[in-house]
Amino acid sequence: MRLLRGANFRRFWLGQTISLFGDQVTLLALPLTAVLLLDARAAEMGYLGAAALMPHLLFSLPVGAWVERVAVRRHLMIAADVGRMLLLASIPLAYGVGHVTFAQLYGVAFASGTLAVVFDISSSTLFVAIAKPDDYLEANSLLNGSRAFSYVSGPSIGGVLVQVLSAPTALLADAASFAASALLLGRMDAPEPPLEERRGTLRAQIGEGLRFLFGHWFFRPSLAATATLNFFNLAFGALFILYCTRHLGVRPGTLGLVLGAGAVGGILGAAVAPRVGRRIGLGPAFLVGQILFPLPLVLVPLAAGSRPVILAFLFTAEFFSGLGVMILDINAGSLITALTPHAVRSRATGAFRFVNYGIRPLGSLAGGGLGAAVGLRPALWITTVGALAGVLWLLPSPVLGIGQLPEAAE
Repeated sequence: MRLLRGANFRRFWLGQTISLFGDQVTLLALPLTAVLLLDARAAEMGYLGAAALMPHLLFSLPVGAWVERVAVRRHLMIAADVGRMLLLASIPLAYGVGHVTFAQLYGVAFASGTLAVVFDISSSTLFVAIAKPDDYLEANSLLNGSRAFSYVSGPSIGGVLVQVLSAPTALLADAASFAASALLLGRMDAPEPPLEERRGTLRAQIGEGLRFLFGHWFFRPSLAATATLNFFNLAFGALFILYCTRHLGVRPGTLGLVLGAGAVGGILGAAVAPRVGRRIGLGPAFLVGQILFPLPLVLVPLAAGSRPVILAFLFTAEFFSGLGVMILDINAGSLITALTPHAVRSRATGAFRFVNYGIRPLGSLAGGGLGAAVGLRPALWITTVGALAGVLWLLPSPVLGIGQLPEAAE
């Protein structure tokens, strides 16, 4: 592909790809460390998910404004990678001396999430330096394709590592992936967009980012829709592994293999998402992804019967959900990039993440509380239906009328 012939984009893409694979191991190994080693319950799983995501709520706004004052955001990304590598490596070290605690798991999850905020907001500025507007759909397709492929292999590798080495030791794979990402970013030489002159306090600049976001005809309904989906999806996710291992009796290795196989839908989604957007329009493609992402997950609380039937339900749920999330992310992500002016890009990205990602720890906490109050299976039903309700924000909005990718905003 033409984009991969450019050294800067290739290194950026490769670093992200390696890191995404490591992240998939952690997404399985960290909660399994809590479940298998510390005998975590529903509420504690909710706390763990919230600890990883709470930094998005607390720090996205100030980091978004602060990053615009830093000349070389790539250096921030490298520092964030190194920090996350050291944090994750601390868990297998503690396991080696027999002293893993909930406090350490919560602390590592929170600190890693904080560094992820710095990395991701800085990444949005670097992305527009290495990809032209005409390449946004293809670039997002490549990056999300890597994410989808990591969904295929990452959980499978993670499940095997957990069974062979133990859940804490498996986290070393993610630590190594952050080291590789930092090395590849260090070899990039892309000129980043020049800093804009900043007037006013950090607080005033944060306010400008929020006013832009909530006053924009596209961002206001889009953010409401995705935030609703993410709140209930994270509530679902806080209970999913616990439900599969405790109530459905699926072993960690088998669960990793099923989830990895089901994530083939994500690879298919990454391949077809640009075509779907061009065929039916980017706005309608956004709507399709908003429905197709959460709808198949109803199969998880429906799963019952023999072991092959249960695994088939889980596979189908993951396959079609992965297909939907890629159609959603690639088309919506390209619109977000094109419609965000560079002068407020970091602030707008921070404000968007403050709502869209900040709602996630609240969802994780709500999922843990709901599971403890009504039981895991009823809670999964409630959270799945709630995620589908996010589409209601898009129906009366002008988003559905968007056809082609608009000109980059000034």
